[in-house]
Amino acid sequence: MTQNDPPKPHLTREHVSLLLHQMVLIRRFEEKCAELYSGGKIRGFLHLYIGEEANAVGLAQALGPDDAIVATYREHGHALVRGVSAASVMAEMYGKLEGCSRGRGGSMHLFDADTRFYGGNAIVAGGLPLAVGLALADKMQGKERVTCCIFGEGAAAEGAFHESMNLAALWKLPVLFVCENNLYAMGTALGRSESETDISRHAASYDMPAEIVDGMDVVAVEAAALRAADAVRRGQGPYFLENKTYRFRAHSMFDPELYRDKAEVAEWKDRDPIDKFSAFALGANILHQEDIDLIESKVAATIDDAVAFAEAGTWEPVEDLLVDVETPTLRPGL
Repeated sequence: MTQNDPPKPHLTREHVSLLLHQMVLIRRFEEKCAELYSGGKIRGFLHLYIGEEANAVGLAQALGPDDAIVATYREHGHALVRGVSAASVMAEMYGKLEGCSRGRGGSMHLFDADTRFYGGNAIVAGGLPLAVGLALADKMQGKERVTCCIFGEGAAAEGAFHESMNLAALWKLPVLFVCENNLYAMGTALGRSESETDISRHAASYDMPAEIVDGMDVVAVEAAALRAADAVRRGQGPYFLENKTYRFRAHSMFDPELYRDKAEVAEWKDRDPIDKFSAFALGANILHQEDIDLIESKVAATIDDAVAFAEAGTWEPVEDLLVDVETPTLRPGL
């Protein structure tokens, strides 16, 4: 590898174990959240990442501790691989003070300053301008950082998407734009909302390099993310990845999911990123079944501890309801 070559994944036993562990952690965490939601422990909105785990895990391998992540509202997986503890995330789901957002954000507004995880944003495309601002600050301060901005394909229909892409390209900002294209913006199929269904082609109008990635393959995502982050870090400006993926569950827990054909869902489930990667690891004799069983056991213990932590957490006192809330002061007579 020459000095100008981008880094590549090294599929050692240790690295393969890490990738599989992180994907299994996300899957089991999300499954537990669905169970707890049905039991009334978690309330409000809940958007699960089941089926898309390869994207968060692959991306995480290309980012350093000084880089930043700005995510969409389907962000539990991104927070976990970024290093936000499962206990802190679960407590936030419960609305407890020990949560990463002190129980005030819930599922869609996870935040952790220590890991430079800037959400979690309930507004479609709302994270893109934030990412541009973070990247602009880094460039003005001469910091060699990458801001990774993750969003769904539905964001491409928003003005903030195009405004952010334009400014990032115009000012050559260090932003890695990642579109997790799961084909359905809520209940609307991509072809019904976008005249151009290859989202990555939007990047060309801003003179921005782009790649289409198999978002069901964690190694493919990692390889693309390493190339993209390396280019951004070298000062070449923003980079765009379109990760083609699929969510196995409904858009949210309130979604009756009447818009997708069951055969389509089954076809995508045959490409399950965890099953696919496990089969590769076993077939290549990198891991053995007992290794996978051990990963499952460790993840189960992590999830149990997270739930226990959330259950034992404390509720914010009612008298603190207006703490950190800006209230308007009315002039007399108004």
